[in-house]
Amino acid sequence: MAKRDLLLEIGLEEMPARFVTNSMNQLSEKVQAWLQEKKISFEKITAFSSPRRLAVLVEGINEAQEDIHEEAKGPARKIALDENGGWTKAAIGFCRGQGVNVEDIFFKELNGVEYVHVKKFTKGQETKALLPELQHLITAMTFPKNMRWADKELRFIRPIKWIVALFGEEIIPFAITTAEASNWTLGHRFLGGKIAINEPKEYEKALLEQYVIANPEERKNAIRSQLTKIEEENNWVIPVDEDLLEEVNNLVEYPTALYGQFEEEFLEIPEEVLITSMKEHQRYFPVKSGDGKLLPFFVTVRNGGHEHLEKVAKGNEKVLRARLSDAAFFYKEDQKTTIETALAKLKTIVYHEEIGTLAEKVSRVRKLTNEMTELLQFGSEEKISADRAAEICKFDLVSNMVYEFPELQGFMGEKYALQKGEKEAVAKAINEHYMPRNAEDQTPRSNVGAVLSIAEKMDTIASCFAIGIIPSGSQDPYALRRQATGIVQILLNKEWNIPLEALINAALDQVEEAGIAKKDKEEMAKEMISFFKLRIKYILQEKHVRYDLIEAVLGNEIGALSSLVKRAEILEAMKDTEGFKESIEALSRILNISSKVEEAGEVNRDLFENEFEINLYNKYMLVSGQLEKIVTEKDIYDLLVSMKPDIDQYFDHTMVMAENIEIRQNRLNQMAKIGEMIKKFANVNEIIVK
Repeated sequence: MAKRDLLLEIGLEEMPARFVTNSMNQLSEKVQAWLQEKKISFEKITAFSSPRRLAVLVEGINEAQEDIHEEAKGPARKIALDENGGWTKAAIGFCRGQGVNVEDIFFKELNGVEYVHVKKFTKGQETKALLPELQHLITAMTFPKNMRWADKELRFIRPIKWIVALFGEEIIPFAITTAEASNWTLGHRFLGGKIAINEPKEYEKALLEQYVIANPEERKNAIRSQLTKIEEENNWVIPVDEDLLEEVNNLVEYPTALYGQFEEEFLEIPEEVLITSMKEHQRYFPVKSGDGKLLPFFVTVRNGGHEHLEKVAKGNEKVLRARLSDAAFFYKEDQKTTIETALAKLKTIVYHEEIGTLAEKVSRVRKLTNEMTELLQFGSEEKISADRAAEICKFDLVSNMVYEFPELQGFMGEKYALQKGEKEAVAKAINEHYMPRNAEDQTPRSNVGAVLSIAEKMDTIASCFAIGIIPSGSQDPYALRRQATGIVQILLNKEWNIPLEALINAALDQVEEAGIAKKDKEEMAKEMISFFKLRIKYILQEKHVRYDLIEAVLGNEIGALSSLVKRAEILEAMKDTEGFKESIEALSRILNISSKVEEAGEVNRDLFENEFEINLYNKYMLVSGQLEKIVTEKDIYDLLVSMKPDIDQYFDHTMVMAENIEIRQNRLNQMAKIGEMIKKFANVNEIIVK
């Protein structure tokens, strides 16, 4: 079958850089899905993007859909034929729906029943006739932010200025608002012009001649190469932040890297301030020496050629100098403020109208921090540091620097705290209590920072749940999922033997005491536990623990997270070993019966009727005694499965549901005692064994 290439380009006003890559991928996925849905074969699809365009090139598209030969199944024979052997309305209607006659019917047996079948042939349509549907594919695209223009009803990421739609050399006829599909595209806004694309495969080369590198990966590689050249020529190190590189790449069509400099006196400002000002506000790459010291230079990427780079550098230097002058002023002004003055200002800042001020939040966090240091049995020095860090953890939020650069919260708190004579452990914890800031960030290293981070995040989650702010779907305005995941990661990294339920209850006590709660504490606790279990489940999935094993360890209390994760990992490691199936089945029999016990009492040895009851009880006493000692999770697993022979012997010779009520209850009590011990490890009856 003959093949052609397809080119689809949407020309736009400049898009926000952060939306370009996802929009390009969305267009590519939609085109691919449409081709597959229409059963139009193709060889390769390539996506392109720049600030002014989204495009796809599909190579080797068949000229027509695939012809379809298929069998359609209809009603059973007894429904298709009447008592006289004639076709019923059901059979006739089925054939009409399939576009065939009753003469085409044949019967096939499925699971002992004969059904009506017909063979269908659908001739594939010409691809050219279907391609105008791409118009609806484009208008169905979705974006985080849309806009309308002129008097048009269409909402899109930015106004559509032109459309290229080619199937081979033919233009695909459709229009969107005032943009009619053609073979004309526009090059670089200042360096290029309007050009015709004669056939789809010319696209990249034709645009490059008009100063547009349409392939975003090639554009990114060009930037990397230019940064490396500048590094080598000047003996510098240019740390490449991948997020910044992605953003810069989506701001330019024809990148040219250049560098400028700023006054050395600005290096007196903390490094984080300088880097943030360069990266977040100006999209510049900072420059460092070989030993990691920040140098008074920056690298920027121009959307254009190499002409007049000196003037471009001077202009960028002027803009950055103004930014850094502001930063220097803010930094000096902040030196004049005491921590106590800053803390007083927190009383006037509302964190949330239903939750209270920042000062009230800090008060709750401080109490929760002190409870945690008691539970974890911190030494007196660490307790004092944790208390002070909690007391002043938010003081930098009212500083000029953080007001101007919100990204520096915590970083500036650490700097200012050290300048004002606070202990290093306290200052460090102020910074660390925001960690992990994102999925790639580390957890706090210090114990004081880790405790404060957990307390602050737990208070945020508890207070939000208390007023009904619970994440649902994509809605999570206070990033509670991220904060819960942060708590889980910190507890796992520190391997603290502290039940998560204890932290949740302590946080809810503070919320209730503050009069914030709109719900019953027990209800809030259940909601928070379910919320945390979803975060834990995700972490276990990332560790490739099988889903039923995850359900088994999450079936009861969460407890100490490090223990829970180790139990899940042990089950995952043991699931394919010899004897696992039999051991789990034995333990599951205990749990299945113990689940019927509404209220368990003590076990009376005098009511035992055979040696197997005695043996199982003795084994239970031995195992439970050993479990009270300090043992690893693997030891617990080994101890539990060591009960298998006694469990099997017990059930082979003992009827739990005896006719004698007293004996029956005693046996149920024994099942309940053993079941309770097993469930502390996992709800093993959730495990699927084959």
